[in-house]
Amino acid sequence: MTTSNTVDVSVDSMIEDLRTLVEVESPSRDLDALRTSAETVAAVVEARLGGRASIVDSEGGPHVHWSGGGTPRVLILGHHDTVFPLGTLARRPFLVEDGRVTGPGVFDMLGGLVQAIHGLAALADRSGVEILVTADEEVGSRSSRALIEERALACGAVLVVEGAADGGAVKTGRKGCGTFEVSVAGRASHAGLEPAAGVNALVEAAYQVLDIAALARPEVGTTVTPTVASAGTLDNVVPARATVVVDVRVESADEKERIESAFAALAPHLDEAVITVQGSVGRPPMPESAAAELFAVARRLLPGLEGRAVGGGSDGNFTAALGVPTLDGLGAVGGGAHADHEYLLVASMAERARLVAGLVDAIRSA
Repeated sequence: MTTSNTVDVSVDSMIEDLRTLVEVESPSRDLDALRTSAETVAAVVEARLGGRASIVDSEGGPHVHWSGGGTPRVLILGHHDTVFPLGTLARRPFLVEDGRVTGPGVFDMLGGLVQAIHGLAALADRSGVEILVTADEEVGSRSSRALIEERALACGAVLVVEGAADGGAVKTGRKGCGTFEVSVAGRASHAGLEPAAGVNALVEAAYQVLDIAALARPEVGTTVTPTVASAGTLDNVVPARATVVVDVRVESADEKERIESAFAALAPHLDEAVITVQGSVGRPPMPESAAAELFAVARRLLPGLEGRAVGGGSDGNFTAALGVPTLDGLGAVGGGAHADHEYLLVASMAERARLVAGLVDAIRSA
């Protein structure tokens, strides 16, 4: 078996490919940009691994799928969309300086994708391996979820190359997460002449925010956080409409059910106000048990490697919920996901590429 310590990878080549991907901006929902990005990802995969990388069209943008042939044994899972709008690159260009790579998407998660590709490229045998790079992870994976689940079940093991946790730890558990939008319909009236004739949607929304915030149970890992609110049209009009957007994170399936039921049961406080709720905990929790087997293998390959459960979600939540062994956070070591100070540590690139390669070999040998 080829071990992670004997895989030969070139950091310079990885940085070259990372530059290529970062300089093709790929904001979620921008279908034209995502098309160019997918074609670029496919070209890098084909150049380094051979074979053909397929472009899989969807409403959320084009996904990229590659197979090394043979019986599927392991799925390497990532995404090529980023949270940064077009034009970010001009303000924050790709840069390698003082042992760090900076630029939009280097940590989340183009760096991890490049590392995985180069780790596989160093293996003489790439059979049994599939790579799936989706286009809509940052916006909920609605168009890619079915494909992710299909390939995860077919392969039987999943390596997610999202960025590492603090200190380079892999991610052995994730909270389930979702977004809810609570809409309030009231009735407009003149705020000075007939305030009582209206039904104040903003006041109703204020009541709802307090009810919603009270659903949190931090002692069991459940956070319920109102994040965005809007209401009203003019300063002399009783607001007829209001909306509240809420971020939810849960650690268990029971809490997922409780939260979804509680949102469905929200009731108005003001007479004639109407409450409408959309949303769900779309990403189920990723229990640490789903990562236990693969994490043990990873620690044998890289002694001292730490694992950590985190609050953020990924596509690994979907695969773990199916009962497919899933190890996450195998990508770049760095930080600043979704922020202007996002960075990747050059010194860890080769080690992470070798770790992915070693895991692939160990899974195929099992």
